[in-house]
Amino acid sequence: MSLILITGGAKSGKSAHAEKLAKGHGEDVVYVATYAGAEDEEMRQKIEEHRRRRPSRWATVENRFDVEKILQELPGSTKAVIVDSLALWVSRFLTNGSATVDWPGRLQKICERARSSSFPVIVVTDEVGFGLVPQTKIGRDFREALGRANQIAASQANEVYLMVSGIPLKLKG
Repeated sequence: MSLILITGGAKSGKSAHAEKLAKGHGEDVVYVATYAGAEDEEMRQKIEEHRRRRPSRWATVENRFDVEKILQELPGSTKAVIVDSLALWVSRFLTNGSATVDWPGRLQKICERARSSSFPVIVVTDEVGFGLVPQTKIGRDFREALGRANQIAASQANEVYLMVSGIPLKLKG
């Protein structure tokens, strides 16, 4: 059906816009959280805020790596899927010793699966290229990897939105 990419800075309204788009397709929405755990209180609060905002009818799948498999196995009644977030999905490959994994190839397969699904797949990601150059190598590696991932996803997406101060700017579609 379609792949929709929503990007923007921190607290720009990306997830809220993804949820609004998904709600427009019906009640059977699946929320794929690529970040299943929280190492600190701030992240726990952010995860809880996202959970509270979602309708209770929505199914939540917490899984870091198998997004393509999840998309393949969803029931036919699924009306929309939100994958939140591509940034955390990419960061996991860089931080857990999986740097040798062909994540660009896996991302390409996720995009292909999304475009061939019977429901829209809405992917949330972060735009980190507008900020300062990170001081650490891992920070610079992440910025480069996420920039590459965002380009892959945007090239495959039917629609791309940039969120600025809660306002969606449609870049593609």
